[in-house]
Amino acid sequence: MIEITNEDNMKLMARYEDNHFDLAIVDPPYGIGWDKENSTMSAGDRKDGTKRKMKTWSNPKAKKYKKGNWDNAIPNAEYFKELERVSKYQIIWGGNYFSEHLKPSGGWVVWEKGVPDGMSLSQAELAWTNKLNSIKVTKHLWAGYKKCEVTDRFHPTQKPIQLYEWLLMNYAEKGFKILDTHLGSGSIAIACDKQGFDLVACELDTDYYKSALDRLKIHQSQLTMF
Repeated sequence: MIEITNEDNMKLMARYEDNHFDLAIVDPPYGIGWDKENSTMSAGDRKDGTKRKMKTWSNPKAKKYKKGNWDNAIPNAEYFKELERVSKYQIIWGGNYFSEHLKPSGGWVVWEKGVPDGMSLSQAELAWTNKLNSIKVTKHLWAGYKKCEVTDRFHPTQKPIQLYEWLLMNYAEKGFKILDTHLGSGSIAIACDKQGFDLVACELDTDYYKSALDRLKIHQSQLTMF
């Protein structure tokens, strides 16, 4: 069952008892301004606005994402306390930005995004986890490239569906109840639907919420057709 709501994540978590969810996979705002400064930057742009020639990549045109205020600050301490309360294990993207709120852990996920050398964009992202006390590395093309499985992207931090499938295969166990407090583009919802995991997720932004629902419905309708 996939349950998605349009609400504040603190209100969602308040409805559940301690350890209700087996695994939370969340992608909170990093507080680095992706909703403003980089909202129209394409994969081949430099920050000064000039173009960077890329020999081996199919470079999409700049995407004019909706601007907002969702990435102007990181979540507060109460969010992380509540997340820890309602879930047994957590995978938190951008854990390197939240060090003051997270306990020391030997468990990290390194996502290599396939970004070529010389670009201003990060070549990898880090996720903190308390599920496994080891560092795992996975390679999946960033959703900003046409060669990724996502070509019609609508969120500036949209992650590949295959990345979430990999997380579920490596960190979730059969019957796990999954939580996502920042649904964004909805990639995790499609991954959970494909792999048969129950998911409860919320998205505060109404436009992103509707777009994520539409994306999930298209995926489910395609499964029905075939």
